[in-house]
Amino acid sequence: MIEKVNPSHPDKLADRIAGAIVDLACAEDPSPRITADVVLNRGQCHVMIDTSVRMKAADIADIIHRIAGDLVPDIHFACQKRRSGGAPAQETDLLCPSSGIYTGLPLTAEQKALSRTARKIYTEHPAPGVCLLQGDRLTICHGGRLDALQMEYPHAEVWPLENWNGSAASAAGATNRRLQSDLADSVGSGGLHGRDLSQPDVSLSIYGFLQAQRTGQSVQLISAAGDSTVSGIPYSEILQEAQGYIRFLGGFEKLAEWGLY
Repeated sequence: MIEKVNPSHPDKLADRIAGAIVDLACAEDPSPRITADVVLNRGQCHVMIDTSVRMKAADIADIIHRIAGDLVPDIHFACQKRRSGGAPAQETDLLCPSSGIYTGLPLTAEQKALSRTARKIYTEHPAPGVCLLQGDRLTICHGGRLDALQMEYPHAEVWPLENWNGSAASAAGATNRRLQSDLADSVGSGGLHGRDLSQPDVSLSIYGFLQAQRTGQSVQLISAAGDSTVSGIPYSEILQEAQGYIRFLGGFEKLAEWGLY
């Protein structure tokens, strides 16, 4: 079984808020260090930010309200060491900072079809939802008009999205809780959202996924902290490709909307 979660689902709202915070950091520093974790629960949005960039709580609150509506912000900062005077990236920034194993796999026809279906449903019915596919069995869990969806997809099982009453204040969500929806069968060693590209969880997941789609083959990347290459590939090359892909999408918030497919 595979699933695809749309951008208005509470977990995706959390991913998008975290992605927008990374975008904000990148606007201040082209090579920021940042980790942002977000939890939505009982009308509140809890945000934990560890960053090298000076950020304002008011700007984070604006992001929360733009994406998730009238939630009560609860924002906490931890500051990493900043580069003095906006200094450029150093040579050590091109070394892999942590160890892990990452596997990129080509998308199946079923996964591509489900992605197209989920996007089409969201375009026509922009409410929180999840689509699941197991063989020929399509299940749609949605926070909008179920009767209309049942008419459009008569062979699907259509269900209300659990505990959804039309407001983000009623929902619970958290960053990086829907990674299968973002990566399909590809596997990373950590979270994809709310992290800058220097973190292999992001850069290697993107690079491995893209390589698998290009080659049609499984791609395995093994990183070790302090190495300048990953599985024989310069880490600088991996960062460059991941950065290009983020720019192509339009930023980290756009990545968070649908993930990598």
